[in-house]
Amino acid sequence: MPVHPTAVVHPGAKIDSTAEIGPFCVIGDEVEIGPGTRMMAHLYVEGVTWIGEGNIFYPYSSIGVASQDLKYQGERAETRIGNHNKIREFVTIHRGTKGGGALTSITDSNLIMAYTHVAHDCYVGSKCILANGVTLGGHVTIGDHAVIGAFSGVHQFCRVGVHAMIGGYSVITRDVMPYSLTGVEREARVFGVNKEGLKRRGFPPETIQRLHKAFRLLKSSKLNTAQALEKIEAEVEPCDELAEVVRFIQSSERGVVK
Repeated sequence: MPVHPTAVVHPGAKIDSTAEIGPFCVIGDEVEIGPGTRMMAHLYVEGVTWIGEGNIFYPYSSIGVASQDLKYQGERAETRIGNHNKIREFVTIHRGTKGGGALTSITDSNLIMAYTHVAHDCYVGSKCILANGVTLGGHVTIGDHAVIGAFSGVHQFCRVGVHAMIGGYSVITRDVMPYSLTGVEREARVFGVNKEGLKRRGFPPETIQRLHKAFRLLKSSKLNTAQALEKIEAEVEPCDELAEVVRFIQSSERGVVK
């Protein structure tokens, strides 16, 4: 494998022969790195960390280090990163904790931009974009294809639904609905369906229109959430995407951003 002579690789690490470890990287015991993954320079990777194939890590990130959660007592916990992710400069990804399933997981084909922090026990789906300076508190779940704008913070235990887009500088303290375009003025609120994002991903116009009608009902000041869900069931033609929105709201423990 191409390992730069200045890199420090623990003999217990398992690194595929096609992976590349650049200058001044430190790779700890129990780290596994898959085929074609490239660590450019000055990476620090430790703990029980599994990294798949075809990832690229830009300089000065730390992966798999101990949680900042004060309840963490050094128990065995994991970090898993899937395939074909781009991890930019100064990203921090912390391992899980006993209280959250002992696993932090990032799946496939994500772009995680500079200075992003992924805290303990988070789950990030596939094909997501976390822009510069995004901070995920512990136990956050991010659905597939979600986009989180720069310098946004997501509170512990919150969920961001599939295909949602969150505007920059947002502070998210409740669950963000699937397919929504959500941002913050004085507080987080839904502006409507993530129309342009869904168009780019090939969603048919009739599906977008159904979601648009559903979000209009959910945003209505005359209806509470339960009443809005009843109207959606009665007035909007069903589809899988609409069912996902309803399921997401009904399973929320923190309430959803409206």
